[in-house]
Parts: sequence; structure tokens; C-alpha cells
Amino acid sequence: MRNSKKWFPIFVGPILFAFIVVVIIPMIVGIYFSFTDWNGISNTPKFLGMDNYIEAFSEQGFKDAFKFTALFAIVSVFTINIMGFSLALLVTKKMKISNLLRGVFFMPNLIGGIILGFVWQFIFTKGFESIGSILGVEFFDGWLASTATGFWGLVILMSWQMSGYMMIIYIAAIQGIPDSLIEASQIDGANSFQKLRHIILPLVAPAFTVGIFLSLSNAFKLFDQNLALTGGGPANSTQMLALNIYKTAFTLNNLGLAQAKAVLFLLLVAVITVTQLYFSKKKEVEM
Repeated sequence: MRNSKKWFPIFVGPILFAFIVVVIIPMIVGIYFSFTDWNGISNTPKFLGMDNYIEAFSEQGFKDAFKFTALFAIVSVFTINIMGFSLALLVTKKMKISNLLRGVFFMPNLIGGIILGFVWQFIFTKGFESIGSILGVEFFDGWLASTATGFWGLVILMSWQMSGYMMIIYIAAIQGIPDSLIEASQIDGANSFQKLRHIILPLVAPAFTVGIFLSLSNAFKLFDQNLALTGGGPANSTQMLALNIYKTAFTLNNLGLAQAKAVLFLLLVAVITVTQLYFSKKKEVEM
């Protein structure tokens, strides 16, 4: 223990220093700029008090972006975790191609969000249009041209990208269940659904806590996929909070207002994720 205490600052020090320089100090400076009319160029921004926060709360575009982001996050959390858990159940079965399937399902998570956005944009516009013309179905025409299809396009993209990552978390949880419990349930005559409901789901609850936390926070913070797939269109109806803040800063050149929105965004995500962790932890079962 004495030796570990001596080495602890050496290993933790550089990481702590980088965290303070890259995260803590910029956050404090950003909070200060949120009370000013800073445009990113001026060295002497004017102090405005709470004006930026009042404007952010009263801006209809910011409210619409919040509503769209909240709805997207709720739907995405369900689809991502259900798909991830289903994939984990599939690849933990004793099949010869289980390892291959794990790699295939995880692969989309390795692709950058901008690239994924453009790939799925091509699929939704060109691919779906071709399918619609071949089958004579109008449903596939004009994807990403409306708010509804743009919303579901983002949900499909996000679910396809993150379900493989969630799968890895659920695989670890499922494989951590003692074989004796599964064998005892089989001896007692439990079928597959009963084992899933009464053994697997309760014991995988800690993994669901982590999975919901990650998918919820990532859904709220989604930016690059939104920028590449829809760009917030049509008429900013699919614009999410991160993209709204980005456009406020670099399109309208109002970095003070954008920083105020970012502070509100930080508080919003923190409150939602901490609340989710609190209620999810209460439902966990210890082995």
C-alpha cells in the first residue's frame, strides 16, 4: 500500500492535469462567456447578465430542438437496448459462428458518425427510391424530405450504430450469470421464456443501467450524424440540440448565446442521466 501511494500521483497526475486543462478550465471559461455578447473575435465582450439565458428560453427554435431531441432520445433508448440485448442473447448461444457474428454486429460502431450519416443518406435517398420504383410503393419515396421520415432515419442510423456496442455490454452481463442458476432452472422445468424473465433479466439489470445511461446521453448529444444525414432539415424540423447550438455559434456568429445554450444543455443532460441512474439502480438485483 505504501508503494502504491507513491506511484499513484505519477500515474494519475498527467491524466488529472489533462482533464483540468481540456475539460474543467474550458468549461469555466465557457460559463463566463455565456453571460457576455462574445462573438468569438472580440477581446472585450460586454457583460449581459442573464440576457442570453432568457433569450435561449424564449427562442422557439431551441424549444423545438429540445422537443425533437427528447423524443428521439426516448425512442432511441428503447430501440438500441432492445436490439443490443437481443443480439447478445443470439451470440451467447452455442453456435459455431457466434464470434463472427459478434464482430459483424460490433463493426458499425467503429465507423465515424459523419461517414455513417452520408452512407445512410445515400441509402435513404437513392436506395429507398430504387426499391420504391421497383415495387411501385410510394412509401420509400422522398425519405429525409419530411420531419417524420427524417426522425425515423436518425433513429435507424443511431440504432444500427450503437446496438453492437450495447451488445458487448450485455454479453458480459449474460456470461457473468452462474451456470448453476441456469442448470437449476432447467431441472425445475423452466422454459426459455421463464429463464429469461426470472433469471436473466433481473441479473442483467446492472448492465441495463449502464446501457440506458450510455444510449440516453449519446442520444441527447448526437451531432455529427444529425449534421450529415439531414442537416436539421427540412426547415430545421429535424434539428437537434447540439446542431442548434453549433449553428447559433458558427452560422449566426453569436457565441455568447450558443454558450448559454450549451450550459443549459449540460445541466439538462446531467439531470436526466443522474435521475435515470438513480431509478435504475433501485431495480438492480445482487447475485
